[in-house]
Formats: sequence, C-alpha cells, structure tokens
Amino acid sequence: MMTSQPGKRLPLRLRTTVTALCAGLAAALCLTAPARAEQDTAQRAHVWSLSVTAHDAPRARVSLDDSTGALSLSVSREGRTVIEPSPVGIVTEQGDFSKDLRFLRRTDRLVDEHYRTKSGKRLDRRVRMNETRLSFATPAGARLDLVVRASADGIAYRYVLPAAHGDVLGETSAFNLPPDASAWLGAYRVDNEGPFNQYTAATAPTGEYSDQALFSTAGGYTLLAESDLTGRYSGARLAHDQGTATYRIKLADDRVHTTGPLTTPWRAMITGDLATVTRSTFTDDLAPSSKVADTSWIRPGTVLWTWLAGGREAGQSLEAQKAYVDYAAARHWPYEAVDAGWYFKSDAWDTTDPNWQTDSWMPQLVDYARAKGVGVVVWIHQRDLATAEQRAQWLPTLERWGVKGVKIDFMNSEAQSMLQWYDDVLKDTAAHHLMIDFHGSTIPKGIQRTWPQVMTMEGVGGEEKRTNTATHLTTLPFTRNVIGSMDFTPGGFQRVGQRPNSDAAEVGLTVAYESGLQMFAGTPESYDARPLARDFLQQVPAAWDDTRLLAGQPGQEAVLARRSGQRWFIGGVYAGAAHTAQVPLSLGAGRWLVQTIRDGADGLVQDQKVLRGGATLSVDVVANGGFAGIACPWRPGITTCYR
Repeated sequence: MMTSQPGKRLPLRLRTTVTALCAGLAAALCLTAPARAEQDTAQRAHVWSLSVTAHDAPRARVSLDDSTGALSLSVSREGRTVIEPSPVGIVTEQGDFSKDLRFLRRTDRLVDEHYRTKSGKRLDRRVRMNETRLSFATPAGARLDLVVRASADGIAYRYVLPAAHGDVLGETSAFNLPPDASAWLGAYRVDNEGPFNQYTAATAPTGEYSDQALFSTAGGYTLLAESDLTGRYSGARLAHDQGTATYRIKLADDRVHTTGPLTTPWRAMITGDLATVTRSTFTDDLAPSSKVADTSWIRPGTVLWTWLAGGREAGQSLEAQKAYVDYAAARHWPYEAVDAGWYFKSDAWDTTDPNWQTDSWMPQLVDYARAKGVGVVVWIHQRDLATAEQRAQWLPTLERWGVKGVKIDFMNSEAQSMLQWYDDVLKDTAAHHLMIDFHGSTIPKGIQRTWPQVMTMEGVGGEEKRTNTATHLTTLPFTRNVIGSMDFTPGGFQRVGQRPNSDAAEVGLTVAYESGLQMFAGTPESYDARPLARDFLQQVPAAWDDTRLLAGQPGQEAVLARRSGQRWFIGGVYAGAAHTAQVPLSLGAGRWLVQTIRDGADGLVQDQKVLRGGATLSVDVVANGGFAGIACPWRPGITTCYR
C-alpha cells in the first residue's frame, strides 16, 4: 500500500533565514527579513531550509547567491556541520544551470509511503519525507527544478529539467566536508571491489572514489550515496584533490544522451549517528516503487555456493553438483548455486557450447534438486545476455528448466549504455521469474525496491579476495552494506591463510553482512570439521524483520543484530588485538537466552547464558576475531534457540 499527498502545504520546521512570501515570479519579491546574525548573507542570497520534526534529524539549507546566480546546499544536524555549503548545478549542451539562475517559485509536499520488500535490513518500510521543489530560470528562460527531500535519516536532491536542453555534459555537484572529518573511502573501480581505507577528508590522496563514502563530522556520520540510477543517466563517482575537502561528482560518461525532459538520480546523504546510518534504508526509500506486481516467486534464502568450494572442475560436473545438492538438502539450505563452467565447452574453458540448450545436464540437476527441496541458481556471463535476441534464448530456457535465479557476471561498467542494459535485463528476468545476483557490477542504488527480484549484488571486495584486511571487513557494514544487499559470500572456512579473520568471525559475517541470497562459500568438508559453525549456518535466514547496530566503530568493530520472528541473530567482527568484547544487548525488555560461538584454544566454542534486555554481553575475542550468536525470549524450560 502506498499513499502520498502531492501539493499539500506542510508544517515544515523551516526556521528559514527567509520566510517565503513569493508574490509573483520575480525573485526580488521572494525575500523577507533574515535573522540579524545572518543579515549580510541574506542581503546577497536567497536561503531555504527544510527538515522533518525529529529532534536529531538532518537539516538541508539551499542558498542562491544573488551576485553569481549559483546554488549551494549544506547539511547540519543539531546545529553542527555535516556538509559545508557545496555547489549544486548541471550543464547541458544548450544550458548552463550552475550560474546566473533566477528564483521562480517554491512548492512543498509530504512524501508518505508504506512498502514491503523481499530482502534487506527489514521487510516492512515506512517512508515520511518532506519535499521542497525550488524552480529557477536561466537568463535565456530555461527552467531548472531542484528537488530536495529531508527525512529523519538523510537529505537528498536531484535535478529536473522540464524541457529538453540537449545532452548532459556534466554536473557541478560536489560535497564540501569539514577538512578534518574522518573519511572511509574506497578507490573507484568499475567492479566496485576496492578496499576501504581511512583518511581525513582533506588528506585522502588525489583520485577517484566510489560513491559510497563515509564521513564522521561534528554533526554525526554521513554516507554519500546515489538512488534511482537507470539508463536515462550515467553512474557517479567522487573526484578528489588532496589538500581540499571537496568531493566532486564525476559521471562515467563525458556526455549523457537525453532526448527530452530529464530527471536525474538522487544525490543522497545518509545522515545521523552511526546506528541510524547503519540501519537506514534511505536509498531504497528514495527509489520508485516496485515494477513487479506478483512477487510470490521471489524467495530469499541461504545458498550453498560451489565456486570457492569446487572451482572449475565442479562447474563442469553433474555428479559434483548432485553431491552439493545433497549437502544443501541435509542442511535445509533452500538453494545451491552452480557457477562458471556449466555451459562451457568441455575442451575450451570460457567458450560457450553452441549446443548448450540440448546438451546441458542442467535440466537433470534441477529435477534432482527439486525432488530434494533445493532450488538451483546458475551463473551466466553478461556477454551471453547482451542482446534482446540472446535473452530471448537464455531466459525462457532457464525458466522452463525450473532454474530459480541467475548470477550475472562481468558488467564492469556504470556507463549509460550498460545501465540501459540493466534496464532491459531487469524487465526480462522479472518476466521469466528469475531472481538475480549481479556480480562484477554496480552497487545497489535503490534497485531492490524497484526490482525486488534483485536479491543481492557484489560490488564489494568479498571472500574471493586474498588481499582483504580485518579493517576492511569491519568497515563494510557502515559503507557498502548500508545501501543494499551485499554478496560478500561468507563462510569460506577452508581458506585458512587467505582470509584475515578467525573462524568465529567468519561465522559472524553471515549475520553482520546482509544478502537476500546469502551465499555460503565453504566446502562440505570445512563445515563438517566445524560442526558448531555448520549448525549455526543451518539456522541463519536470509530475510530480516529488523536490524540494529549493537556496537561499532568503522575499521575497528561491527556488531549487528538482525531479527527473524522472535529470534535475534548476532554477528560480531573485530580488527585488532584479542580482548573481551562488551556488547549492549539492546534487543528489548525481558530475559533472553543467548547462545554464542567464539574461538577457543582448540576450535570453536559455544557459550550459553540468560541475560536481561539492556545488559552487557561479554565475549572473548581473539585477534582479528569475532563471534556469532542467537538470542531468543527465555522462560523456564527453554534450553536452546536452535530449531
């Protein structure tokens, strides 16, 4: 159900330095007396402010400099700076909307929506945002609308050009941070798989960074992000020069092709304390509602993933895949994923067998798995789905066989042409009832609300990387995983020496990291050698009713709790020396039975205790370690949270 009230005048908590008394369209008539402390600024600028009524909500302030006609936007929280005044503007072939602008009018409305998702931090979502549309004109009479939204957990803006003005040549949009703000940044890569490193806003090296940058300021944390990105535009990254605290929006294309009116993606700033940012669904909330009417076939779940477990040999062996299906069925895992190789020629790796539709053993595997209650997800290279003709061959065939989902790999681009391909494949997979796991991909930018069959996306330095650090692992819950499901593929216990964390931390990742298809990367042998881990993974769901941050500091610790029904699953990961972690058990009132898995001298150890809600959970953590746990309401006679 969705409700909205377009055009309704709102009791916005304005506190503006300008009370908008617009009489007609002339900018000179749209100002009144500012507060004395801001008199000088107001004499040369129009200023508008908006927020929601929550006491700790971020506040946006938009200014139009009357001497230059340039727009800027700043963000504060509880009177403290989050984003300093930053340029706002867009340039097209036929118009420069970054200067010489004249104010026309303002309209306000309330965005009030309720929606449900199939995956993510929580399935039930309520959206309440205040929206302000500020209309401006260039000297030539061309119109630009700046649309700004404010919610309890973020500020966002976008550009609307009501008429065609040619191709977009770039944006002047940027974010000016306090120079000493702590910054967690990932150097930009087309596959978004770079590590996150910590700097200050000004000392970060000159270069390009992924548009999922986290900053800590006097006003709290803010994560820069993007939403509602489609093939009508181009993907954004951040460009930075060392010594400045400015992060400019740079588009993947030098020229974005447009043929009519244009609405750009949202430039989003997820803002609040660390718990608010971590729990936020702001980028989804900004995105258009679902385009899939019947979502009954979309079912999140845990997956036995066979690439790190078996590699190329397993990808080309029906018998190996049957054995994996058997193991998934024994563990009650709903899916098994067949990775690269299954449709390649047996004598030429990475070469598609032209007779795959008739010669493949995949229909046999799907039938075998179905009989055991296991669904099959299959890997496919993007090049094999590049055209409408290819998709018309592949997707109906996979649907007819009974395949449940596709892992599409190697897009490696955020250019407009590739985003247009995303638009097409999203429509086609929805039509053929195939869930999606995108790899070598862009990062989630509201896509999971609009296309709920997208269960997860890679766009992360995940389990496959041999260069990951514990610091990187403890940064991901506050950066990449904030904006959507993340296919990190935890559970690779067999990769001892190739991963930076302990076994208990690896178990904890299956909860600390959210993914609608949670792909477990271990081998059956590695699970059986760690029965406590195996049994815990058998309990873990992939859809959550709620998410909370219990403790955290980017790059140091991340302890998240996720609820499914009455049970809370807890995942904790740490970087640094061994210590006893003290975790607030902020799960609700009453008594809780808490069962935890930690590292012991001879392997994994399970502890069990009863604690009151709000008490402190103490867990011994090894160097670069962690823990996993399940908490359930306790009453006499309850001895386990496991089912």
